[in-house]
Amino acid sequence: MTDQRSQSGADIESETVIGLEVHVQLKTESKMFCRCPGDYASDEPNTRACPVCLGMPGALPVINQRAVEWTVKTALALGLDIPQESKFDRKNYPYPDLMKGYQISQYDLPLSVNGHLNIEVDGERRHIRILRIHLEEDTARLRHRVDAAGEKYSLVDVNRSGLPLMEIVSEPDMRSPAEARAYLVALRQILRYLDVSTANMEEGSFRCDANISLRPKGSETLGAKVEIKNMNSFRSVYKALQFEADRQRIALRKGEPIVQETRGWVEDEEVTVSQRSKEHAHDYRYFPEPDLPPLRIDPAWVEEVRSSLPELPEAKRERFARAYGLGDFDVEQLTEERVKAGYYEQALAALDGGASLEQAKAIANWMNGELARLMNHAGESMQAVKIRPEHLAELVSLIDAGTISNKLAKSTIESMYATGKPPRQIVEESGQTQISGAEALRAVVAKVLAEQPQAVADYRAGKEESLKYLVGQVMKATRGRANPQEATRHLQTALADAPTSVGDNQVQPSQEQKRQAERL
Repeated sequence: MTDQRSQSGADIESETVIGLEVHVQLKTESKMFCRCPGDYASDEPNTRACPVCLGMPGALPVINQRAVEWTVKTALALGLDIPQESKFDRKNYPYPDLMKGYQISQYDLPLSVNGHLNIEVDGERRHIRILRIHLEEDTARLRHRVDAAGEKYSLVDVNRSGLPLMEIVSEPDMRSPAEARAYLVALRQILRYLDVSTANMEEGSFRCDANISLRPKGSETLGAKVEIKNMNSFRSVYKALQFEADRQRIALRKGEPIVQETRGWVEDEEVTVSQRSKEHAHDYRYFPEPDLPPLRIDPAWVEEVRSSLPELPEAKRERFARAYGLGDFDVEQLTEERVKAGYYEQALAALDGGASLEQAKAIANWMNGELARLMNHAGESMQAVKIRPEHLAELVSLIDAGTISNKLAKSTIESMYATGKPPRQIVEESGQTQISGAEALRAVVAKVLAEQPQAVADYRAGKEESLKYLVGQVMKATRGRANPQEATRHLQTALADAPTSVGDNQVQPSQEQKRQAERL
């Protein structure tokens, strides 16, 4: 039996070693080796199947070229090398969800090898090596049921069988559950930037098996490896690895063996449980798939695929920080999705004469602040937002021009989100343009000073807080339409010019000023 025991009990400081195998469903229109539609999730069981999916005698597979292209595209984005020769193999094993008794996969000549993915955890940058990315077909799906008598049984749904599936295999370079989670988040982001997969863990299009072991710190020898399955969220991966590392560490301190096995994550109980022993390597009896020709990868075609790569998240983050003077938070939020980053730059491009650094920051603030709040409240994605990028740019321009205040802008963007109307139309229809004209503000200031003699007296007695109170009264009187800076300046001027004593006839507005203030 393969095991690992503590060499000196509790005195040894252990190091966690983690490697991940990620399976990614490609969102091609058809399956990997037949013409059955690839979009199966919302269909009734066994309605997306054909003789190829079912493994019927005489049914011949045909390679989906787009799936090969997208696998190569993913590999290039992750810095992998593309060999000129590749082939498909039969991986033989009996299991209820594998009607043929074998899976078409890749063994010794995968589509790509030797890449990496950079991650950052707690300010520390880590370089995670990727061993290989190969292409295979997905299996069918078992649906477990309980009948009226309480007996358990399983049904086979063939809809998923034959979907193109990339397997991305990392080296055991991760040293904590946090690093594993960061790796998965970064990998999913790249896949979505490439638009090759929905990469949704909850739906099963992004599935992860984790291998974890412990070893004495500083040692290069790997300990007994435990594989963890059944994790369907980033939180599950983090929790399962955390639990398993603690379980193994406690066992080693007690001098107990770590058995090489497969364990399943039980979400409700937040524990891993033993599923099967992996004492011996499983003999899959790989051999070249006889019904498919070997692949010859043209280097010129690889370069053509490389030229189609979008700007990837890491490069985009660096450029946003450099070009627009944005901080880490804004950069991370804006580049979270490719569509969001594109929206941001479209908004900048819509500003007349190009965006200044101040405007770039202002648009980032609106997107990461009010717009994000509205989206979260509605449970909507960036694709569903009715506000067009040029309308967000127009909102910032209206604020810069003094047409509306920041307070009014907040209510305006809410109307924009609900209706899709441009901000200028909303402001004109509501009649809520900002009051910044000298005569109009002087009228309101005079009225407020006349109505607030105690605040005036306090200010003249040296209480600076009274000025803020008076500004608030001006904003209240104008229902938020006054420019706060202009209101402050007019108040300071009026208080400086007015008599030092406050009597019944001091600091009183004229009849014309009263009429202007009442109209506001």
